[in-house]
Amino acid sequence: MLDLSITIVNWNTRDLLRDCLTSIYSSEGDFALETVVVDNRSHDGSCAMVRDKFPQIHLTESEINGGYAYANNLGLRQFYARYYLLLNPDTVLPPDALRRMIEFMDTHPEVGMVGPKLIMADGTLDMACRRSFPTPENSFYKLFGLSRLFPNSKRFGQYNLTYLDPDETAEVDSVVGAFMMVRSEVVDQVGGLDEEYFMYAEDLDWALRAKKVGWKVCYFPEVTVLHYKRQASEQNRAKAHYEFWRAMYIFYRKHHAQDTPLWVHYLVLGGLALRGGRRMLREIMRSQRQLGAVEA
Repeated sequence: MLDLSITIVNWNTRDLLRDCLTSIYSSEGDFALETVVVDNRSHDGSCAMVRDKFPQIHLTESEINGGYAYANNLGLRQFYARYYLLLNPDTVLPPDALRRMIEFMDTHPEVGMVGPKLIMADGTLDMACRRSFPTPENSFYKLFGLSRLFPNSKRFGQYNLTYLDPDETAEVDSVVGAFMMVRSEVVDQVGGLDEEYFMYAEDLDWALRAKKVGWKVCYFPEVTVLHYKRQASEQNRAKAHYEFWRAMYIFYRKHHAQDTPLWVHYLVLGGLALRGGRRMLREIMRSQRQLGAVEA
């Protein structure tokens, strides 16, 4: 059996993808891995680069750009391994990263998902690498700046867990799909990523489903990975903006709406529409009509 199956979803990030793959194959340690690159209809020569420079890679050229969750599921289905790794092409791994993450999972059988410390190009912490699930409460603190004003508060800083020491291992709600290592038993139990999400929040959703069946999710900062971040999404900012707020709506509707008081529910929908714009408003109205028809 493979120790590790890595899935990288690529869209027009050829040079970053090359650097990421180079770092993977510079890894140290005695473990068996396969790497799958799923390309979402790139037009920058990414596929030609992979075929030329990395013939050992399993390249899947998706016929459609079905989004991040859809493409990752294509990769997850290709191999059976003890661990699966979702990895963004805009990351660069140190030589010991994969070995140490596998060792962490091997010695912590109660952990279903783990992520490392992610550092951005300017040297700052990628705040998404350890976080809480978004709720109406902590989202309010985030949107209205209270989390920024009081980062050390366990109440106001819960969205990005800013009150935690970034250099200490901790159990968290979720790590980020830019580097998310997942135990095979988790995939067997909860399935793959929810393809209703196009991009954003599918990793949060996956972690929540894993925790609901008893698995722990951990942040392991003894491994540090470089993350350039937003290199694909910056190519279409309007699409990324809409999909972010659409993902927040899907997550809220799926996991929180039924338990939210009605007056708070409408405040949440109004806030999502306000931040997401007219297209988001239309999406919410369409979805609410569908939910009403199903309930009727």
